[in-house]
Order: sequence, then C-alpha cells, then structure tokens
Amino acid sequence: MAYRIVLNETSYHGSGAIQEIATEAKARGFQKALVCSDPDLVKFGVTQKVLDVLDGAGLAYEIFSEIQPNPTIENVQAGVAAFKTAEADYLIAIGGGSSMDTAKATGIIITNPEFADVRSLEGVADTKNPAAPIFAVPTTAGTAAEVTINYVITDVQNTRKMVCVDVHDIPVVAFVDPDMMSSMPYGLTASTGMDALTHAIEGYTTAGAVEMTDMMNLKAVEVIARSLRAACNNDPKGREDMALGQYLTGMGFSNVGLGIVHSLAHCLGAKYDTPHGIANAILLPTIMEYNAEYTGEKFREIARVMGVEGVDDMTPEEYRKAAIDAVKQLSADVGIPADLKDIVKEEDLDFLAESAYADACRPGNPRETSVEEIKALYKSLL
Repeated sequence: MAYRIVLNETSYHGSGAIQEIATEAKARGFQKALVCSDPDLVKFGVTQKVLDVLDGAGLAYEIFSEIQPNPTIENVQAGVAAFKTAEADYLIAIGGGSSMDTAKATGIIITNPEFADVRSLEGVADTKNPAAPIFAVPTTAGTAAEVTINYVITDVQNTRKMVCVDVHDIPVVAFVDPDMMSSMPYGLTASTGMDALTHAIEGYTTAGAVEMTDMMNLKAVEVIARSLRAACNNDPKGREDMALGQYLTGMGFSNVGLGIVHSLAHCLGAKYDTPHGIANAILLPTIMEYNAEYTGEKFREIARVMGVEGVDDMTPEEYRKAAIDAVKQLSADVGIPADLKDIVKEEDLDFLAESAYADACRPGNPRETSVEEIKALYKSLL
C-alpha cells in the first residue's frame, strides 16, 4: 500500500542558516514579506536578527506581532488583514509553534478565501491552493512546525483547540538555525524539548507509523535524549543537536500522526492556557504506560536509544518499564512537574475527557480508547 511523505521544498540547517533567507527570497522573486513574530521575540531582539538580514539585502517587509502563545481565531483574522494591507507576497514566520501556526492559517486563507471562516479549517480541510509562501525560522526546538503539515488554533469561544491538517500549509523553506534558539530560557528549552520528545515517541508508536517515519522518529528520540539536558544549560552543541532532533521528528510525525498525549494536552492548553510542552511532558509517561502492550517491541528500541543497557535481555514488561522510566528521569532532570495537581480542576474532568476524545490526534493512538478511559487518565495525575 502506498503512503505519502510531505516535506519542505528546501531547508537550511546549522549556525548562520538565516543568512540564506535573502538568497531564497531573491531567487524566488519575492517583493515584500509579512514578518510574523510574537511580541516578546520582537522586544528582546530575536526577530531583529532576521530583520537585519532583510535590511542588509534591501528586502521590503512589515512586521505583524499580534500573536499570543496559544494563537486564536482572532490572531489569524488579524494576520490575514495585515497581509492584505501590507500588500505582501510571502510570509516569514519567526518563533515557536504560535508564530508558525498563525502564519500557516493566514497563508491558507489568503490563497483559499472560501475558508475565511477560520473554524472551517479544522480537521483535514479541502483547500485547493498552496498557502501564500512561508519561510519558517524556528526559535524553539520543540514544535517542528517549520516542517509539518499541521497547525493548531484556539477557539476561545468554545474553549477548544482546533487541530488543522493540510498539505498546502507546509512552509516552502525552513531555516533551522540554532543561533536563533540561544536566547531561550531554561524552562522554555525544557518544555519545548519535551514536546519534541513527545512528538518522536508518539510518531514512532502511532497506528499510522511506517518504516520511513520510524527511522526519523527513533533517531529523533536518540538525539533529544542525549542533548536536551545540555541544551537547557545553553551548551552550543546541545542547542545544535536539539534543533536537529526536533526537525527529524517533525519530518516523521507530520506524515503519520500522533496520539492521545496530544489530545489530552490540547485540552489543557485550551482550558487553562497550559504551555503545550509542559502538558505533553506530564502526560507522556502515563500514556506510554497505558499504550505499552499495544506497541509491539518499539519500547525496547526507545529504551535502547535513550541509553538503557541490557535491553535485549529484558522481558517485554521490563523494557517497557525501562523506556517509561527513562522518559520520567529526563523530564525530572529538566524540571518538569510530575502531575496535574496545580493545573486541572476535578469538576472539569468530564469536559476535558469529552474534548480530548473529539480531538483529531485521538484516532492515531495505538490503543483504542473511550471518554471514560481518558477521564481516568486525567484523574490518575491529580
């Protein structure tokens, strides 16, 4: 049976990769960019690194920074209006998933105006045209939004996150420059890094996994496990390796899907504005345990690449526990909370469970689940 792999047209990796933005913009004949970046990145000079490249090359742009950590329908609508007002012909998304997701939704609506109602993009939208061209510059090593066909927009009115999947939204060029990630504080490095690990493990064990994406996702687990601690301490090699690891898993999971770690995490973000990486990190070990018997021998390989010795002599129960324990240890080492006690209110459990069951990532889980089982998973972490 045939399967599909969708990747960027071009990607640049390594220190100084952002210098190639000017090269690509000129080669493609682009005239003016709408630069999408969040207010903090603008304030602290991270966005300016890219603007300096554009200024040096004499390339025109306008800045759009009305983006919040869990971007909303209103953010997207403002982005569409800004793109039209600027008379731009491409977007440069600088930031983490929030900037990327806002740019993706904006770019899709620009070229597919029949989807101007942002809610119509939820799920697999039947768009006809590629998005307005997007150059993606990640400043976190976590979401891999620069290489995925997914984006998430928050519907504040209905207290839910909309997962959107569209081959037309993938950035045409990604510039994965670890220098753009060097200003990330410890906590953000930890949470986005655990987000990347969650992508890799869920992408490796999802029901839709194939051999090609298994190679990408398993290698990503290895790279992230060896480099996240160092990256949190702002070690340059750790930063560089995390930039690679999160991109590798983006290549993988984008093409085969995720599972219920993301389903449950999306609901925490929508209800409590919980940072996505922290939600994933807290949930991951518990849901790995829940799925363990439905993942064949894959937990043995996860344990192996995370540095556990002697896995070939272990029983399935032993190597599954070893993989889960390795994830717990990494999460603890970088300071992630172990439970949801300070986040979830028990009276919200029914709403959260129903919302998670309806989430677009849920069908990819290797184990069939139910609203009641999801509720029990939430409750076990209180």
